[in-house]
Amino acid sequence: MKQFFKFVLASVVAIIVTGILFILVIVVIVAASGDKTVVVESNSILQISFNIPVTERTPDDPFVKLGITDPKAIGLNDVLADIAKAKTDKHIKGIFLDESGFTPAQASSEEIRNALIDFKTSGKFIVAYSEVYEQGFYYLASVADKVYINPKGMFLFHGFNQQITFLKGALDKLGIEAQIIKVGTYKSAVEPFFLTKMSPANKLQVTSYLGSLYDHFLTGISQSRHINKDSLFEIANDLKIRFPEDALKYHLVDGMKYKDEVLDELVFDDFKGKAHSDENESTIRIVNMWDYTKAVPETDKKEKKESKNQIAMIYASGDIIGGEGDDNSIGSEKISQALRDARLDTSIKAVVFRVNSPGGSSLASDVIWREVMLTKKAKPIIVSMGDYAASGGYYISCAADSIFAEPNTITGSIGIFAVLPNMQKFFNDKLGVTFDGVKTGKYADLGDISRPLSPEERDILQNEVDRGYDDFTKAVASGRKKTQAYINSIGQGRVWTGEQAIKIGLVDRLGNINDAIKSAAKMAGIKNYLLEYYPEQKSILSKFGMDMSDQMKVRAMKSELGDNYKYYEQLKGITQMARTPQARLPYTISIN
Repeated sequence: MKQFFKFVLASVVAIIVTGILFILVIVVIVAASGDKTVVVESNSILQISFNIPVTERTPDDPFVKLGITDPKAIGLNDVLADIAKAKTDKHIKGIFLDESGFTPAQASSEEIRNALIDFKTSGKFIVAYSEVYEQGFYYLASVADKVYINPKGMFLFHGFNQQITFLKGALDKLGIEAQIIKVGTYKSAVEPFFLTKMSPANKLQVTSYLGSLYDHFLTGISQSRHINKDSLFEIANDLKIRFPEDALKYHLVDGMKYKDEVLDELVFDDFKGKAHSDENESTIRIVNMWDYTKAVPETDKKEKKESKNQIAMIYASGDIIGGEGDDNSIGSEKISQALRDARLDTSIKAVVFRVNSPGGSSLASDVIWREVMLTKKAKPIIVSMGDYAASGGYYISCAADSIFAEPNTITGSIGIFAVLPNMQKFFNDKLGVTFDGVKTGKYADLGDISRPLSPEERDILQNEVDRGYDDFTKAVASGRKKTQAYINSIGQGRVWTGEQAIKIGLVDRLGNINDAIKSAAKMAGIKNYLLEYYPEQKSILSKFGMDMSDQMKVRAMKSELGDNYKYYEQLKGITQMARTPQARLPYTISIN
């Protein structure tokens, strides 16, 4: 017994000591996590490469700031700020767009590309190099003064395609029926669960928005490279570029060079201005984007005049769900609180609501919409749409005073659906499991997945979805000052690009997040202002809890399944969408 108590006591002491040490380590890390200013030397070149995902905001991770771990993502906010800063930084002579596993979606890519075009107005140069040019990275690189490819590299220029994975066959084999309740001819989010190919309506809308995206892509390259757009279409359509020599022949690149040759050219050659103004300078100084984010230009080192006026920047990124959510989802409680805080703060004169979401829970979307409505009554609120602001993402946007989108933003998808799995055959025939029970009301077990819906139950759920669609279209009609009948005619779940949406009145202006900020300031009648960011990002302490555990599980699953992880996510989506009406995009839109 004494040994037992000794063991218990020793274990308790060990846990306490470990806990204390853990807290001390965290305190030291947090205390030391202030950004260390990076000094940019003269005659430097900013290197931009996208080897990590681009998110809306850079994650707040002290371990990365201390150099303990590598960054897992960089925020679009920092990418745009770095390019703008480099434009006026006298120490930066140009930008080197380095080979990149480019990850941003269409609209984020557009914002970065436009920032690079603006950078060139300073007279500074941009040089691009890659071993493999995928279409996304080439869209950026095409604005460069010089575009180089590795002599043995690859240049992929073949047009856009979108492939949808249909799961009905797999569900049939498992004995699972996806019971669908929806409103909207084009609301195709549920098609993979009950069809084996695209419906005619869905094929029509995908053809339409994919064509719009591709036309914008070709137009941008045509303007930057001074190549006829029809010629570009023909080059891609006939797959005329198969080797680096072909890319040079058709003027999509300016030369075939190895990286060392490009770096030598950066040192000694003249693009729009010399990389090194000092003739005795023989070494190249390259500063990467992650370090440059922490650099303070000379013009910013002077004491800034404080302003009592502020503009709130509220970020809403990810799936829309009820509750608090996290840094990768839009929790209705968290975003509603951010909107309330901004509305009630008298120093906040206007709000910019940055929405990047494919939608989600229709109820959670309505909760956020209500807060946008209340904020609009108190002060100007402008929406800036990111890559997606569709379905629920459009729902939470539609009440704003003005809506900005990029030409290739995916938006619209005004529609509602619900999915309820019927797993009776799976349980009975595959597992040999049966169910029995007692209930006190006819509908007490409504939604039970162990049996199919009765006609009466299906009517009840259809009525709920119909009512949700009616609420959705009323909200859009009110916000956009249109009739509900008109919104219904362009709704029905149909997906639009930003370029298409402005023509039908779902969007007010094409522009980026900075355009939205300027518009908010103008509406508020202020010139000098500071930006206040909402909601607060999760602290490092919270990431040591359930979040970190969940991330480890996801990494393990991705490692095990590889490319097949997307199919797992699609199957998982059935349970996530079950029972709760959804205002969500039709599947994950991935342009290849």
